[in-house]
Amino acid sequence: MAGLPDFVSLNGPDNVGKTTQLRLLAERTSRFQRLGSIHEHDRGTWRRVAGRDYARWWFETSTTAELTRMLAAGHTHRAKARGPGRVGLLDRGLPMLLAVAAATSALKDDLPVPAALDRVTALVGTTSPPESPVLLLPSLDAERSYAITSAREGRPWTGVYPAYQRLLHSTLLRQAERGTYAAVVLCEERSAADIHAEVVRHLSSHLPTPPQAERSSPP
Repeated sequence: MAGLPDFVSLNGPDNVGKTTQLRLLAERTSRFQRLGSIHEHDRGTWRRVAGRDYARWWFETSTTAELTRMLAAGHTHRAKARGPGRVGLLDRGLPMLLAVAAATSALKDDLPVPAALDRVTALVGTTSPPESPVLLLPSLDAERSYAITSAREGRPWTGVYPAYQRLLHSTLLRQAERGTYAAVVLCEERSAADIHAEVVRHLSSHLPTPPQAERSSPP
């Protein structure tokens, strides 16, 4: 078990399958500790901005610095919840939180995605506990990727959300090009089991053998 990272994060746009893959990873060993999203670990801060006008706060009244630092602070609070000797499973790690902030900045501040990414990264830096970030994407084409995940929503996205989601897909692809993620897993027309097998292959140097495999191995 030596060499395990402090955290493994699954990242990607809405409706790509992060929750399913986190559950499957957690089932592999009790050493994994599901830590959920940042909102579960800094509830007071997020409660103050949530409510009927949450979308307006997010996309209109908050500043890029305020939103970015709130996301980073939530990540720090969540990291502190990891138990001794455990590997924290993160629903969106620091790279994804920076992508969210960058896509929001690109929308609100009318910036190109690369400039927005540089801006939010400069606000918080990239220093973080050791993390193996895996990016799940429907497609390497941003518009195709957006079309797949928006169709899975089951109802139309309205207001500025479609524009934000398109920018988020573009931001994630830009991060992938920059080598931000330990692995990029394409998910279109693949089963959850097939996707999970690839995630595990990418993390194989850090993951223990599951109990089922241990029992089925020849003596």
